Amino acid sequence: MVGPLVRALWSTTRKSISSSAYHSPSSYLKPFIHARAAGISRSFSVATATAAATATAPGGALDPNRLRNVAVIAHVDHGKTTLMDRLLRQCGSDIPHERALDSNQLEKERGITIASKITCIPWKENELNMVDTPGHADFGGEVERVVGMVEGAILVVDAGEGPLAQTKFVLAKALRYGLRPILLLNKVDRPSVSEERCDEVESLVFDLFANLGATEEQLDFPVLYASAKEGWASLTYTKNPPDDAKNMSSLLDAIVKYVPPPTASLDEPFQMLVSMMEKDDYVGRILTGRITSGVIRINDRVHGLRDTDSGVIKIEEGKVVKLRKNKGMISFDVECAGAGDIISMAGLKSPSIGHTIANVEVMTALPTVELDPPTISMTFGVNDSPLAGLDGSQLTGGKIGDRLLAEAETNLAINVIPGLAESYEVQGRGELQLGILLENMRRENFELSVSPPRVMYKIEKGVKLEPIEEVTIEVNEEHVGMVMEALSHRRAEVTDMGPVAGNFGRTRMTLTCPSRGLVGYRSVFSSDTRGTGFMHRAFMAYEKYRGPLGNVRKGVLVSCARGTVTSYALMSLEPRGTLFVSPGVEAYDGMIVGEHSRDTDLDVNPVRNKELTNIRSAGKDENVKLSPPRRMTLEEAIGYVASDELIEVTPHHIRLRKRYLDSNKRKTMSKRPKE
Repeated sequence: MVGPLVRALWSTTRKSISSSAYHSPSSYLKPFIHARAAGISRSFSVATATAAATATAPGGALDPNRLRNVAVIAHVDHGKTTLMDRLLRQCGSDIPHERALDSNQLEKERGITIASKITCIPWKENELNMVDTPGHADFGGEVERVVGMVEGAILVVDAGEGPLAQTKFVLAKALRYGLRPILLLNKVDRPSVSEERCDEVESLVFDLFANLGATEEQLDFPVLYASAKEGWASLTYTKNPPDDAKNMSSLLDAIVKYVPPPTASLDEPFQMLVSMMEKDDYVGRILTGRITSGVIRINDRVHGLRDTDSGVIKIEEGKVVKLRKNKGMISFDVECAGAGDIISMAGLKSPSIGHTIANVEVMTALPTVELDPPTISMTFGVNDSPLAGLDGSQLTGGKIGDRLLAEAETNLAINVIPGLAESYEVQGRGELQLGILLENMRRENFELSVSPPRVMYKIEKGVKLEPIEEVTIEVNEEHVGMVMEALSHRRAEVTDMGPVAGNFGRTRMTLTCPSRGLVGYRSVFSSDTRGTGFMHRAFMAYEKYRGPLGNVRKGVLVSCARGTVTSYALMSLEPRGTLFVSPGVEAYDGMIVGEHSRDTDLDVNPVRNKELTNIRSAGKDENVKLSPPRRMTLEEAIGYVASDELIEVTPHHIRLRKRYLDSNKRKTMSKRPKE
């Protein structure tokens, strides 16, 4: 009963919309609101009706002049996702929890954005397609592939911290695509932020724009002040706006005013560049991108195109079976979509990110996005330790390879190269990015062994080049000497140093350091600064090799026996260094059970039992009191292991081991010259 009546109401509404250029939402929602009031459709919400109504317009697709495509870019922890929460709430979306767009379980646990998210916000007569991007340097590929979909960007900068390393990275990407960012100084409600500080940060951002080669139009960027946590934005500096102005209207109006609508034609043949991809158990591949030209409808015949050195290649031809669009926190089906809009479609099995979807008569591929090269690589292989197969169910090299290749399809910043003996070289941007991949795999019941990260060098004109990163560090004055000494061993060079404005006793340093020197340094930095320091890094460029690193790690305690670790054995090992294991866990030959207090490795027996005789009584035994062992996270383990060691990753355990378990084999291999 409900379906035919709703369709009839909708048909009448579409005719009224087609008869005029535009009507306010209240005018064409009246039939639905009256129907709901009469109890005809209790489950049909006004938000869903708005989404359905605004999805179509004269010609079957939304007028591109009513669209705005905007990316929210910033350094990590400067408030992007919180800002998106407030914008969604401003426009009537129901936010189930804070940081609502961070829907991935790992994103919730770690409090960081890992993958880009796209949603649509209706504002007045326009629809704003908003893209929330990650702020961490390791996930820069997520920023690179979505910046090409938008015509504008909101550059969020912490008014207290100012522009940092990743701010420079994401801004450079936006400027390269010709975007004119809107500067949003966030967290101005903090006591340490003053109007003078905001002016200083604005000057620093202007200098950053100039140094990155911004045009005159880009240098004339609008500036807004906001507190995303409190939920307001203002065109002028204030710490406490009037009650009627404590909202995001100023920012939304600025987006409509300063971000140009997409330059696209509904009359040309359909073309779309795939920027994101996910897989669904029911409809297969879901391809997301901005429609460059034309209109796409359900059941249209389309094909996938790929540009190669030999020309454009047709990948697959098929039929569009589903079109979806996100609005607020919901996703709904639409019948058609037009040029300039960001849409998700299903129906093709082969196309991937960077490919072009077009009408069957079109044989021209759109230009693809250029990504920065990966900087480190790790080798993923089958777990061959004596404890293999006890935790996980995905054990074979074939299953590991299929999982890695599937990841490479959806994440262009990761490259997978098959190797020897069921091993795979995985190339990425940093240990955090590869650590997230490993964490997802172990939660999917995989077991595997992983090599330490290796830096990817380049040889140009006979000169060895290595990736150099820009590092921004903020520490208390008493920790400056310790941090400088540690980084000097890692071939870092200081480029700038000075006090932090508004924070007495704090020092900020800007350095350049090889990527290989920063591997594993974050945990050392946290220990050296007693958890009070901040360190941010971003890839800068390839430069000349800076020479070998200094002594950045001590030796390890290696088990020479297999069995259950005993407290009696650990009692005698504790003075030798820091233990990684506790009594009751299983150990085997070649497994690393602790860090030696010296620079050399030491073979130990952690499973030794106390020999009891009929002479000694049990009452003579002394109580064993051990210090808590050092528990390593996956990222810490990736940064800790040396070149002759491996990480054993299982669903329930993270173990460190030597590459060669036999001690005689290790001695033989240690005599070989190193690379």
